[in-house]
Amino acid sequence: MRSIVVISLSLVAAPLAAQTGAVAGLGTVYNVAKGYVTKAAEQMDEANYSFKATPEVRSFGEIIGHIANANYMFCSTALGEKSPATMDYEKAATTKAALVQGIKDSFTYCDKAYAMSDAEGMKNVDLFGMKTNKIGVLSFNSAHDMEHYGNLVTYFRLKGIVPPSSQRGM
Repeated sequence: MRSIVVISLSLVAAPLAAQTGAVAGLGTVYNVAKGYVTKAAEQMDEANYSFKATPEVRSFGEIIGHIANANYMFCSTALGEKSPATMDYEKAATTKAALVQGIKDSFTYCDKAYAMSDAEGMKNVDLFGMKTNKIGVLSFNSAHDMEHYGNLVTYFRLKGIVPPSSQRGM
């Protein structure tokens, strides 16, 4: 399934890459996801951070923490570094303030990865036991961010709140 996601995103990103460079093209998608997820984390009331659409799924706050954790994992892989994450945000961050800071910090860290050159992006790495290049890792990260932003949109709608991507000016 993960291979299908990576291949699908590569097909979507290819036209952007041809115009701007592969990493810069992915950076466009990444920046949209970064804006929406960050705004969602800031906008949701703290009382709704524990909200779950059903008992079997993550709470709103756990999704924010999960995205932060994944950002660190994907971007440290792309950068060839040990993750600088200071905690497991999904499990250990329990307040809105901690989760908002965690998501912002994870995106700040990822900004370094999306600033790499295309030549660096073509270098191979291992991701979930698969061989891919660093551009593939960044593609997966952007897809993951948008996938979970979709979850957050559902939570917003269930609470009668307009999500960031549907607000005027976004």
